[in-house]
Amino acid sequence: MPLKAYGVLSGRVVDTRREGSSDSPHYQIHLVDDGGVHYRAAVNVESAEAPSELRYLVVDDFRHPVTAALPEAGSGWTPLHPGPGGANLDYIRANLFDPAAMRLLPPDAGGPDNDLADLLDHYVLRAKANQQVTAYVFGERWGPEDQADQVFGFQPGNGVHDIHMNQGNSAQFSRDDGVWQDGGLLLHLADESRWVAIFLAFQSQAWHTDDTTGHTIPGAEDPHPAPGDGGAAPTGGGAARIVAALVNPVGPAPEAETVTLINASPDPLDLTGWQIADRAKRTCAVPSGPLAAGATLVVALTDGVTLGNSGGAITLLDPQALKVHGVSYTAEQAHNEGWTLVF
Repeated sequence: MPLKAYGVLSGRVVDTRREGSSDSPHYQIHLVDDGGVHYRAAVNVESAEAPSELRYLVVDDFRHPVTAALPEAGSGWTPLHPGPGGANLDYIRANLFDPAAMRLLPPDAGGPDNDLADLLDHYVLRAKANQQVTAYVFGERWGPEDQADQVFGFQPGNGVHDIHMNQGNSAQFSRDDGVWQDGGLLLHLADESRWVAIFLAFQSQAWHTDDTTGHTIPGAEDPHPAPGDGGAAPTGGGAARIVAALVNPVGPAPEAETVTLINASPDPLDLTGWQIADRAKRTCAVPSGPLAAGATLVVALTDGVTLGNSGGAITLLDPQALKVHGVSYTAEQAHNEGWTLVF
């Protein structure tokens, strides 16, 4: 069943604590909202299930329509109900980032800049030093508790955990599966008008999940094997990518919007049965037939599939309706008429 209390916490970072190589190490963050309420964000830095190293990705200039849906800076805890179009995170359906870009890091190793705690220090300690930075922490809330916080000592104990992907879990942890309930950390650098996003996932988690339950789809091949695990080069679906889109054509609505695909592989790719989906999950067919190696294809959108000028997501689906690739764009990127967005 999905997380019971999913949402997002908005506040300022006031302290951090590294737990080293304990049995279940976390990177602890102490935050305070504008109402003076204290919280602890417990960020997993090691998996309880082998392989233990987490996948991570930092996006230093994160641009996605989800940032426009977030609550006010410093507003504390906001519950979020599952579904697209709001402030929820979903690593698979929201096209937040390219999972193939994720890398592995140990939780805490000797020496500088070589583990996940060092990586978090680099960004979170800067947020602590700069009060113009607001942290948004996504996950499941606990508390308020009838006792002091066990790490930072404030009262009452109160906080957020599960700040990582929360779907596609192995059988042992599948009870936490759900859609539109993934965790993560976003930092808004107001003085730079910039967002930094940190995403975390366990190597045991699957990247093809059921749209209702978030459970792993049996038999679906992982399109994003972890670096260094011996995974083969991408074939079939993994070779096709969305590289551009004409989101805001010149002229009044309805507009002739298009999406450009590329076959990045050295072999022809049969696109029969493939589809493109918009942010609302409406779909239209990709023209059937082979796409030559290295060739591109401009797909005119039909069947009510639309790319809104206020920001959106574009997803490429294979004949089994499994996600192959996805991109997103913001209202700012879609503002100028006639310009093709390049991803």
